[in-house]
Amino acid sequence: MDVKKVALLVGALVIAVVTAFMAKNMFTGAGAEQAAAAPVVPLGPKVLVARKALPVGTIIDAESLSFQAWPKELIQDAYYTEGSPDADMTKLIGTVVRNPITAGQPLTHGVLVGPQDRGFLAAALGPGMRAVTVPVSASSGVAGFIFPGDHVDMVLTQEVRGGGDGPALKVSETIVRNIRVLATDQRVDNKDEDGKVVVRTASNVTVEVTPRIAEKIAVAQSVGTLTLTLRSLTDNAAELDRAIASGDVKVPAGANAAQERQLLSSAANRPTDSNTTFVTGGDVSRFQRSSVPTRTSPTETGGAAQAPVGVAAPTGPVVRVSRGGNVTIVPVTRGSTADAGRRISKATSAMGAF
Repeated sequence: MDVKKVALLVGALVIAVVTAFMAKNMFTGAGAEQAAAAPVVPLGPKVLVARKALPVGTIIDAESLSFQAWPKELIQDAYYTEGSPDADMTKLIGTVVRNPITAGQPLTHGVLVGPQDRGFLAAALGPGMRAVTVPVSASSGVAGFIFPGDHVDMVLTQEVRGGGDGPALKVSETIVRNIRVLATDQRVDNKDEDGKVVVRTASNVTVEVTPRIAEKIAVAQSVGTLTLTLRSLTDNAAELDRAIASGDVKVPAGANAAQERQLLSSAANRPTDSNTTFVTGGDVSRFQRSSVPTRTSPTETGGAAQAPVGVAAPTGPVVRVSRGGNVTIVPVTRGSTADAGRRISKATSAMGAF
């Protein structure tokens, strides 16, 4: 082999080795500089903060607040600090938010109002709402299992006598739906001093309603008996979906996510007095009426008597027994002539009592 070519090849190898060695040293020494650690802000005592957004009127429960470490230089005297007597969670549960609080925001003195404070009930009410108290018993108040913050429906039970003969019409009607309970008797929470849920039978329940519904409830108390029925937690979401689908609830086009949530939450918790339902005695038992009894005279029907409303009219041959201005219809479709005679005699004796 040519000596000159060998020398060139050896020289190229030496240059390659030197270049690789230099490149390795260069990349090893030019590593990224370590970022300077940010100065640690010294944390002070733990303060009470909101675990979620708390709008005005929210009743505080154990899931609403928690203690969180806070920067020492940002601690204010108005904060609820852990260990202080005013930050006792057992005393704060059941209080009401007076001003809106965002999630993670420290609570300050004066933002919560307790049952013993003036204006407590007014702070618990939403804008434009009213508070009304309804007397209940163990049976009409779900045996004490209705707690502040629950939502209930209100059922009115009454008897309608009308102007005719026979028993009165018995009817129950759901007059208001989705009512928020503010207090039972004078209690705004359902826990004892140890934080355990206690079931107590209440004699009065205070609820949040609109002014019109408050008027309806006041009249309903003089008409018949009111019963509260406890609503499921999923009912509000289902009814909200129906309201949105029907167009009763409309979200503005330019609303952001927070505004949409607030609007939908307000709509889901608002009581309604539309689409009421009712059940009569005839829907429960075949021996009860399904409509109001009415009295019909022969002069009003051209001399012919009519069966009372809600009672099935006879379909076969009948005998009309007239005494004075009253007419009784006696069916004779079954039995012998003697049986028909006994029915007529019985009807005549009954009408003689008038």
